[in-house]
Amino acid sequence: MCIRDRIMPIYEIGLEELVARNVKAERLSFTTSYKDALKEAEYVFICVGTPSDVDGQADLRYVRMAAESIADAMDHPIIIINKSTVPVGTGDWVADIIRRRRPDVPEFAVVSCPEFLREGSAIADFMSPDRTVLGSTDREAAEKVAQLHLPLRSSIMITDLRTAEMIKYASNAFLATKISFINEIANVCEALGADVKEVAYGMGLDKRIGRHFLDAGLGWGGSCFPKDVKALAYMAETEGRHPHLLHAVMDINADQRDAPVRKVKEMLDGKVKGKVIGLMGLAFKPNTDDMRDAPSIDIARRLLREGAKVRAYDPVAMEVARNILPEVEMTGSAYDMAKGADALILITEWNEFKHLDLGRIKTLMNQPILMDGRNVYDPAAVRQLGFEYRAIGRGYDGEGVE
Repeated sequence: MCIRDRIMPIYEIGLEELVARNVKAERLSFTTSYKDALKEAEYVFICVGTPSDVDGQADLRYVRMAAESIADAMDHPIIIINKSTVPVGTGDWVADIIRRRRPDVPEFAVVSCPEFLREGSAIADFMSPDRTVLGSTDREAAEKVAQLHLPLRSSIMITDLRTAEMIKYASNAFLATKISFINEIANVCEALGADVKEVAYGMGLDKRIGRHFLDAGLGWGGSCFPKDVKALAYMAETEGRHPHLLHAVMDINADQRDAPVRKVKEMLDGKVKGKVIGLMGLAFKPNTDDMRDAPSIDIARRLLREGAKVRAYDPVAMEVARNILPEVEMTGSAYDMAKGADALILITEWNEFKHLDLGRIKTLMNQPILMDGRNVYDPAAVRQLGFEYRAIGRGYDGEGVE
């Protein structure tokens, strides 16, 4: 797979066309040579992965490799802009690496410019950002990078290096907290007979709270929230702090993945052994093929451990999922997945699933059991079709507690 041949390593609507258009216009080119890439460059961006170690610490090996390669290739003054999510203090560390690697290195400055892109909508987020955060010990360099971002017409904040790095972690940790909070409320709603969708709507009308990230479901996954919350907790602990809230946020998220398996077992009289369970969606969110820390992985493995036969369908993520979940049967459509199934679990809220012919789905199933892990469907309408239906936090359906 080579991006130079216009083969995209990730899925996002419009990405392939965007790359092709800019390559054709000679605004974009690709190389594996740092020397070629830095030739006459005024700015160089570090955009590498920072995965979590087992203890939650961010792995900075790729940042180190990039910094060392930049030092080796630099032959003129340059501004180094770090886009990667990195622990607080990494900007200073990058500068030290370059100076140690090349005592005679040309003049340079390091600027932190954390990215705030959502997978599946990264192009739109880049072109229309809520804000641009810049941090540096060199104010002149930060202002030059600000000029670079002016065409995006977003609010630009200039601060110090460490504060800019912290803003990214704090932002992601807060969003993860909102999701875990509404999932905790969903569990209470189930117990008390309230509907979490209505609760979230009522909460969101308060401008102090806002509507975003209040969708109860199976929790967060992907490449950012899991590693960033872990990394922030690790940084706090290494400084002698006690990040109780961050640990609670992670614990709630992990527990949420038990809900669909538990509910399906209840609807199947306590066991799934020998049953055919269909998973509707595999990617951690719609409009991406990213399977990193996807809830589907935990759910599928738990079902398999209990002896279920698991099959799945996802519009774009099945090729990636095959390597992660080789025991899961991948099917060609949602209807193929439903044939002979004893229960279905909706995991990823793809639009395709919102517009399925559920009447047809019911006729294909062995037992019409539907566990809606994203609260996509109307409970009354689905039950009227003859399904035994459960969701997340929708304890009241107009007739009583589930």
